[in-house]
Amino acid sequence: MTNEQPTLKKALRPIHLWAIGVGLVISGEYFGWNYGWGVAGTVGLLIATLLITLLYFTFIFSFTELTTSIPNAGGPFAYALKAFGPMGALVAGYATLIEFLFATPAIALALGSYVHFLYPSIPVIATSVSSYILFTLINLLGIKEAAWFSLIMTLLAIAELLLFIGVVAPDFKLDNFLHNPMPFGWSGVFAALPFAIWLYVCLEGVAMVAEEVKNEKNAIAKGYISALLTLTILALAVMICVGGIAEWEKLATLDYPLPESIGIVLGRDNPLTKLFASVGLFGLIASFHGIIISYSRQIFALARSGYLPTVLATVSARQQVPYWALLLGAFFGIAALCVLDTSKLVILSTIGAVVVYIVSMLALFKLRRSDPTLNRPFKAPFYPVFPAVALLLAGIALAAMIYFYSWLSLLFFVGLVVIAGLFYASGRYEKSKQEWRVDVP
Repeated sequence: MTNEQPTLKKALRPIHLWAIGVGLVISGEYFGWNYGWGVAGTVGLLIATLLITLLYFTFIFSFTELTTSIPNAGGPFAYALKAFGPMGALVAGYATLIEFLFATPAIALALGSYVHFLYPSIPVIATSVSSYILFTLINLLGIKEAAWFSLIMTLLAIAELLLFIGVVAPDFKLDNFLHNPMPFGWSGVFAALPFAIWLYVCLEGVAMVAEEVKNEKNAIAKGYISALLTLTILALAVMICVGGIAEWEKLATLDYPLPESIGIVLGRDNPLTKLFASVGLFGLIASFHGIIISYSRQIFALARSGYLPTVLATVSARQQVPYWALLLGAFFGIAALCVLDTSKLVILSTIGAVVVYIVSMLALFKLRRSDPTLNRPFKAPFYPVFPAVALLLAGIALAAMIYFYSWLSLLFFVGLVVIAGLFYASGRYEKSKQEWRVDVP
């Protein structure tokens, strides 16, 4: 390793991390989770969501130990590298890229659907592609500017969700929520797990900006935990409120369930319905923008370590942002949204997520044993129970997705085998192993 690797600008504070964390995920409250009703019903999805909420609470409290101990733009890639060496890092890096690169086009399609709801003459794809271009350009301005934009969008998105809850909660009917509540029994609960994960997926993306945080150790812990609490309250409130507005079959296949719900309560032509659909874009924009930040930093970290072409680790002289990584991610996302629908993008993203969670928790256990003197400003509470629970639930979720969505899972793992083969055949594996042995006694 050379000592002249590119570095990122330190400009973020706890409020930015909270905003990035909530912003990364908050679009999950606006769409995507409702596809879970189609495989589980309202109560089935609620049970799945409670299980996944437990997964995220135990995971984030454990994951924060890794992030504060190893504040690196690679996030799980860096933790797996330290714990397991180059091949473990490859698995973590690949899974993280799949999670973030497939989540972004899903949100882009939802953005297009919201605009199409307002203006039916505007095609969904046109808005989706335009969104990639616009927000990639915003990210090229610099991390501080991008983080402030994320903060503003996140605050607007939270305000809108509170407005939504206030409008529809008085019309909640328990009979609607309990209509055909578990049509597929307990198997539906497991089939709904990826859509429950969608309510929280990408939260760990805060780790990707760890290098850019001032006083990063305290700030990261505050950002993660406050973001998780915010998202849990919003996710459960929105899901329950929407489920009581109409029979779930009417909303289970839409990319815009929230404006449709208000349309049912107030009428589709009501000015408040139109206003809500318009400002509903804030939540989608917050996540879309935040995930662009995260996947670009993951590409940057992989390239900086030699797992991707080194040109992708190039940062701009003035803004100090990884511009080639931003451009590559946008190109990939535009291609993905043109060939896959929203539900498939959600499932692929969540498969990547649970693999990241599994590798991260294994890395936590490994580093506790192999590197007990590592500086740990934040330690996982109730160790080893919390990381063990997170590992168990992530393993169950992965098994369920392999069973219910076998061809998408096959696509994920075939891609991993191909990437690993290329990594090994190129000779980069041996070189990385030698460098790792030097860095890790």
